[in-house]
Amino acid sequence: MKHKRGFNPLERMSAHRKALHRNMVTSLFKQERVRTTKAKALAVRRTAEKMITRAKEDTVHNRRIVSSRLYDEGIVVKLFTNIAPRMKDRNGGYTRIIKLGERKGDAAEVVILELVDYKLDTAEDKKKSKKSEEKSKEDKGK
Repeated sequence: MKHKRGFNPLERMSAHRKALHRNMVTSLFKQERVRTTKAKALAVRRTAEKMITRAKEDTVHNRRIVSSRLYDEGIVVKLFTNIAPRMKDRNGGYTRIIKLGERKGDAAEVVILELVDYKLDTAEDKKKSKKSEEKSKEDKGK
């Protein structure tokens, strides 16, 4: 039975597991989208959502707690100034898991862990941005 098991140890020692969480959460906040296995995504999602909830209230105490759990100070700044204000009106569920299928080598279930408001760059967006750049260049030339 799996009662009262607080978290998934991911078959790693505690120091390795903590480093994995730190690295994955840092990558998630940096790129806003990470491809990983389902077990890791479920474990990292819990950590990331707690950090976003902390970052919604910008205090020195919350900044110190979050920065003690992340490697990069630039990511801490991005979390408090960019990501958390976008999630201000949400009461949780800041991340989404999209299933991709099984990995060929070991049949591990692969997923994408991303922030809920992540916008995927499409071909139409690229065309629009190119047109706007061309217009701005023409306006500067006049």
